[in-house]
Amino acid sequence: METTDLDLANTITEITLFVEDLHRAKTFYQETFKLAILCEDENCAVFDYGNTCINLLNQTNARELIEPAQVGRGEEGARVQFTIQVTDIDRVADELQLRGVKFLNGPITRPWGRRTACFADPDGHLWEIAQVL
Repeated sequence: METTDLDLANTITEITLFVEDLHRAKTFYQETFKLAILCEDENCAVFDYGNTCINLLNQTNARELIEPAQVGRGEEGARVQFTIQVTDIDRVADELQLRGVKFLNGPITRPWGRRTACFADPDGHLWEIAQVL
């Protein structure tokens, strides 16, 4: 059987997060991550996160992107966690707390050789900071 190269890069260029309140979510990402807005309109705000863009999209506009799949609701529980590698987790955690971030857990030293801390954005999308020990 012959295989063909699908030309799928190893880089994720955009992550779209469906949000209930665009203004609230945009404020969180600006204040927490200090990200620059690449573009925005009344339905979305796109942030530059290095080699990946984070697109906050009003969940009412998400349906047309994913039909026939359904848009999930935040109260149904976590389905994804994004991890950011850091070199000094305690310093980063302290800075995030100064920015108003409330951690769900951590920093915790894990048995698999990392120290981690987890927090959620206003729509329940989970973020983890992690330091390799």
